[in-house]
Amino acid sequence: MKILLVYPTYPDTFWSFKHALKFVSKKASFPPLGLLTVAALLPKDWNKKLIDMNASQLTNDDILWADFVFKSAMSIQSESADEVIQRCKKLNAKIVAGGPLFTSSPELYQNVDHLVLNEAEITLPWFLNDLNNGTLKQKYTSEDWANITTTPLPDWNLISMKNYTSMNVQYSRGCPFDCDFCDITVLYGRRPRTKTKEQVIAELDILYFAGWRGPVFFVDDNFIGNKVKLKKEILPAIAEWMVLRKSPFFLNTEASINLADDEKLMQLMVKAGFEAVFIGIETPNEESLVECNKN
Repeated sequence: MKILLVYPTYPDTFWSFKHALKFVSKKASFPPLGLLTVAALLPKDWNKKLIDMNASQLTNDDILWADFVFKSAMSIQSESADEVIQRCKKLNAKIVAGGPLFTSSPELYQNVDHLVLNEAEITLPWFLNDLNNGTLKQKYTSEDWANITTTPLPDWNLISMKNYTSMNVQYSRGCPFDCDFCDITVLYGRRPRTKTKEQVIAELDILYFAGWRGPVFFVDDNFIGNKVKLKKEILPAIAEWMVLRKSPFFLNTEASINLADDEKLMQLMVKAGFEAVFIGIETPNEESLVECNKN
């Protein structure tokens, strides 16, 4: 089975860093970690190719080569995602789509052959089973949350690391907050689910032994969702690993502002090699924060 995994382009916005990337001779900021993880969930003997349209061109020959075109996207990539769908349709290529865009708005994508929604650790095996049995459906969805302690290592062999300014790692999914303007709890729940320290170290190791040196972004929407486990297990393990490997990475992530209330947690993050944290501050107005349920 030949599988083409496609990641659509980001529009030209501040967050695409399109113009800034030229100064560091890179093509994109981060690799498509979701698709790399999906690739690792597919049968090992399948032939896989990944096209990140932010780093390389998607050709008709690429599409025609594949038995299925797997596609993931976020909402901001919808225009490019729609263009890819139309190209695949013209070439009679079978499309399998998942990820945040398609999970949040499946009603807009009835023209996609197969929607594998929510978390791939749950719904992708259902798709693969039906594929083997010749009983494929148009939509696969689940209300359950995946146990990410079983999530495999991303298949980093599918990309050229030199195209990117940073590599990325996911430690947790979900956020304990429930802000009205954010869809994270809808997509991943309010109870943070975490990987084990062994998984985190294995993810750092695979990047290290692939030759990467430089920034590593923990993509968790709220890295400090489970402070106790971070302080007791994860950060000490990362700090020990950084000493062992002579600090090959400098780390950054996203977190809620209550990080500033925990001096010990901040100290442990610094010791582990975190150099920057992105914090979203929507407004300094307390009434507005209450109104949007940002408690």
